[in-house]
Amino acid sequence: MTQAADPKTLMRSIIQRIATGPELSKDISREEAHAGMRAILDNAVDPVQAGIFLIALRMKRETDEELKGILDGLREATGHVVAEVDEVVDIADPYDGYNRCLPASPFLPAVLAECGVPAISHGAHAIGPKFGVTHRHVLEAAGLPVDLSPVEAADRLSDPEIGWSYVDQRAFCASLYNLAELRTAIVKRQAITTTEVLARPIHGRRHTHLITGYVHPPYPRIYAMLARHAGFESALIIRGVEGGVIPSLRQKSICFSYQHHAEEQVFEIDPTALGIEQTSRAVPLPENLPQTTRPDDDVAITVDVEATAQAAAAAGIEALSGKKGPTYDSLVCAGALILWHLGRERTFELAADRIRDVLDSGCAARRLC
Repeated sequence: MTQAADPKTLMRSIIQRIATGPELSKDISREEAHAGMRAILDNAVDPVQAGIFLIALRMKRETDEELKGILDGLREATGHVVAEVDEVVDIADPYDGYNRCLPASPFLPAVLAECGVPAISHGAHAIGPKFGVTHRHVLEAAGLPVDLSPVEAADRLSDPEIGWSYVDQRAFCASLYNLAELRTAIVKRQAITTTEVLARPIHGRRHTHLITGYVHPPYPRIYAMLARHAGFESALIIRGVEGGVIPSLRQKSICFSYQHHAEEQVFEIDPTALGIEQTSRAVPLPENLPQTTRPDDDVAITVDVEATAQAAAAAGIEALSGKKGPTYDSLVCAGALILWHLGRERTFELAADRIRDVLDSGCAARRLC
């Protein structure tokens, strides 16, 4: 079965093989996974079959080849732009956001830009299963542009006064963004959740580097495998709070990285070695945040997204202006990891000192435009 087959015939064949129970389900090829994902993105198959395709793959556990094929389909539907800079750091936080802490990572690109590292982040408005606070929410609350085209976002990277940007999934892959309702109906995590962060909408002229996070132990290998497949020159995969790119501020974290498409290596980061002494793992939620409810969801934590985004935006702007605290330390910890990974500093400690200098100077705050 190839991509030339009729999409409905192809999907019927795939479902007959992958949805036959725990013992009889069969794997499909990378090409079939690619064609199946494209059929879904092109709205060429029934939504019920699209849902079965995604959940059946999940229940039998996706193979590496199936994940590659799904990523191929997503990347084929993505609008790609080469920025007028040699290297781009791609910060890929979870698209379903945060609901246990105030996210600091939306401000990492501005810090890296001040260090001479063009950086992009990407995301969406509301994705399950968490429906948490995303980069889009926080940056929008800070009054920053979140509806740029991929070309506009790439242009900001080469602007010496800016050097960073955000691009929304709705802008670079509308057909994937339009699956939000289907994904919500499925409830559980699907292969799209794993692969969408590797769409790589903005490229550097020479190299693009992936920075992403994980929680569960199987995922570093999977992300590294997919990052190589997607063409990332290097990848840094951090055991971060809520699966994001900020490590715990109070305990050691395990990270993985690869360079030049080689095999990934494991290492440990200790925040105390960087001079960070915090009693909480991440930026705590303010006690006075209003609560909200999701009557159709008894899994997601009920934080008021708008109020939480406003609090995160205020904390981020203060940290970029040199105010000490957990948001400041979050930027120091993650920023130091990234500078070290890119070879911009020889040690974590030197990299942390450089990030502190940038924050204390207030220069990164002037890039918030």
